[in-house]
Amino acid sequence: MDQAVGVNEMGKLDARLQEVADKYTQSRSYAGIVWQVQKSGETIAQGTSGTADEAGNAQLKQDAIFRIYSMTKPIVSVMALILIQRGQLRLSDFVMQFIPAFASTEVLCPGGTEPQMRPITIEDLLTHRSGISYDFVPDCPIGKRYLEADLLNSVEYSLAEFADVVAGFPLAFQPGTEWRYSYSTDVLARVLEVVSGQPLDELLEQNIMAPLGMGDTSFYVPDDRQHRLLPLFGFETIDLSFEVPPPHDLVLLDGEAIYPSRPGHNALRGGLGLYSTCADYLKFAAMLLSGKLSDGTALISPAMHELMLANRIPQTQMPLEIGPMTFPGYGFNLIGRVMGDLGQAMSLTAVGEFGWEGAAGTYFWVDPKNALVGVVMTQFLGTYLPMREEMRAAVYGVLGE
Repeated sequence: MDQAVGVNEMGKLDARLQEVADKYTQSRSYAGIVWQVQKSGETIAQGTSGTADEAGNAQLKQDAIFRIYSMTKPIVSVMALILIQRGQLRLSDFVMQFIPAFASTEVLCPGGTEPQMRPITIEDLLTHRSGISYDFVPDCPIGKRYLEADLLNSVEYSLAEFADVVAGFPLAFQPGTEWRYSYSTDVLARVLEVVSGQPLDELLEQNIMAPLGMGDTSFYVPDDRQHRLLPLFGFETIDLSFEVPPPHDLVLLDGEAIYPSRPGHNALRGGLGLYSTCADYLKFAAMLLSGKLSDGTALISPAMHELMLANRIPQTQMPLEIGPMTFPGYGFNLIGRVMGDLGQAMSLTAVGEFGWEGAAGTYFWVDPKNALVGVVMTQFLGTYLPMREEMRAAVYGVLGE
């Protein structure tokens, strides 16, 4: 792929991305979609499709604010790497050193529970191999227990309380033996608070958001920006147990009840909770290309950046799966998925491309080989449509023509 992008190529890219996005908004699968793509530090495509409301009346703007759900995770994971490079934390540290409740957590086994063969480590949390699970993981007995306790919507717990509650459930498997998407990053966030002595929101603001100029990214939406916050559509609960996908209707949800936007609640989490814009998150994603800020200062040191990108999942634990969703060709590095085998890839990408997504339809990818970064955002909780992958594939399909 050529490093430079010509005017004609940019025009083709804009048209192709608009075509893909319009297909989904005109069919009312999504109310609105916002995107931005950058190559070698230059924005080569950005746009919007659809509207900011279910009635199709409110104009959708580039600075719309989204609930980014699990795209909170890479930011929290990068914070862990910053503390590691400062010598305040190690990948090999045991979680129970910081959260004592995990010292007595047992592992589910046939007929009951058994002790951990080894303690959970920080690396386990970063790579989702801790034994912790999620409410919506099909056929997971621990996930079912989480669901009964309504952990996913439990905004009444502080982060410290939440971590202790998770520690009170058995692990789904012995640490390190499987990959399973989980509350691991929420537990990691509590570790970061203990290590730093700071609340999670202050820690992220001081070390990541402020240096990157991410002024619209926070756990809360100020009153003067509430008009930019998009409504949330989708399913009331995330259910991945389906064989045939359910209808993808624009059902309006009570976003404040599910994902509160105002100060005064205790919903600081590591696995979700942040709000952001497409442009703001692009600043974070662009930093991940090299680990450096726009002025050349290293937020992530070169050695840590190289360590961050490497796949850590053994072949025996792949392909990665979250219920019916699979990630062929992808492993998992210290902050998200990473493409390792194009022979298994099911859409256009590149070796080394990495990133993650959020449950309400947000998505980003970073491609160091091609100096390429993309962010796509919409608001539909529990979406299963391939819009985000199609937007990414459109970029690779046009660039280099």
